[in-house]
Amino acid sequence: MFRNLLIFLLIILTGALYGQDEKKYGITWSGFVKTDFFYDSRQTVAAREGHFLLWPSPEKLDSYGDDVNAREAFNILSVQSRLTASLTGPDAFGAVTSGVIEADFFAQANDNINLLRLRHAYVKLAWPDIELLAGQYWNPLFVTDCFPATVSFNTGTPLHSFARNPQVRVTYKNGNFYIVGAALGQRDFATAGPAGTTGTYLRNAAMPDMHLQLHFKGSGSGTVTGYAAGIAVAYKEIVPRLENSGGFPAYSFAVDERVKGVTLLAFSKITTDPLIVKMEARYGENISDLLSVSGFAVRDVTNPITGESEYTPLKNLSVWGEIHTRGQVEIGIFGGYLINMGTRDPMSDPGNDVYGLATDIRSLLRLSPRIVFNSGTTRVAFEVEYTSAQYGDDYDLNYIPSVTTGVSNLRALAALYYFF
Repeated sequence: MFRNLLIFLLIILTGALYGQDEKKYGITWSGFVKTDFFYDSRQTVAAREGHFLLWPSPEKLDSYGDDVNAREAFNILSVQSRLTASLTGPDAFGAVTSGVIEADFFAQANDNINLLRLRHAYVKLAWPDIELLAGQYWNPLFVTDCFPATVSFNTGTPLHSFARNPQVRVTYKNGNFYIVGAALGQRDFATAGPAGTTGTYLRNAAMPDMHLQLHFKGSGSGTVTGYAAGIAVAYKEIVPRLENSGGFPAYSFAVDERVKGVTLLAFSKITTDPLIVKMEARYGENISDLLSVSGFAVRDVTNPITGESEYTPLKNLSVWGEIHTRGQVEIGIFGGYLINMGTRDPMSDPGNDVYGLATDIRSLLRLSPRIVFNSGTTRVAFEVEYTSAQYGDDYDLNYIPSVTTGVSNLRALAALYYFF
């Protein structure tokens, strides 16, 4: 009898301890399956077989003067489907701990599309007033409190910043005010330069991409159920190359070169019962890593013997706004404008080398109306995305063209989601 009672008490105690561990350790799975159906009126510059649309391709005239890129295209893809593991565990250092590992099938390039890739992977330590995040997460300029809710996976790119970076981020909260500081590296989203698109330029600068932001947000009152606003500044240095080499006979000279750039951002979001309104303005220098129309140029050759050069970043300014309803049926529209403002400093020669992403685009306009139907865990969405780009030619010393040619693309997009 005593033996049976002891075994019973041990089982109860073991169950109680296991129940406590269950509360401390856990994993919750979530995500969605999504299929996109899209049609383009023109050839486009895009990633993953046209899925991530950036802008329409420029004119490409054949021997008869016909535009080769003025051709339609369509595709059907499910590579955006996503799986997220949200992790919980025991407290550490007096902080609540959590983590996230998220993957999709978008891959890093067209060559490995459909293969699993890492999107987010981070650990978070949360104290009452301070939060520490370490790992791969959204670039701070992709403000999660205020970003376009487009059906298109580009999320307003290139008008809105789009990148995920390995980083260390600290957030301090004081009432409705939040101060965010972060130091970033580059991996999947990197700077374009002489050796292609790579994070090597930032690594060789031996200095992270630095960010500082101030946010103000709260729950609101009356008809305003929530609000968020903020400003941000980012500073980045890159080293475009370590040596100047080539020619015949072969030569090689060590060089000391840097490109410095500053990015500024301001955003606001107002949430009411029937509507959500968002606005953002961004000034950026050398932000091709954010998938924007940007880059840098050789300002001048400062040492004619070694070929060591001085560089200047290309500037751009973008503004966008969005308004959409809330509920089972959501109707919304996104619109924005970007202008390439040329180099920060005049170049010695307009023929100097220029590196970056779509540096020949002078301006870009986008307008995207949409309608979304929600029913339980299923969503059906339709969107028309009009993008017009002005491509430049005959540049001055600030790389501003005197002649532009406009092209436009109309994308019709339908998407079916199943959330879990």
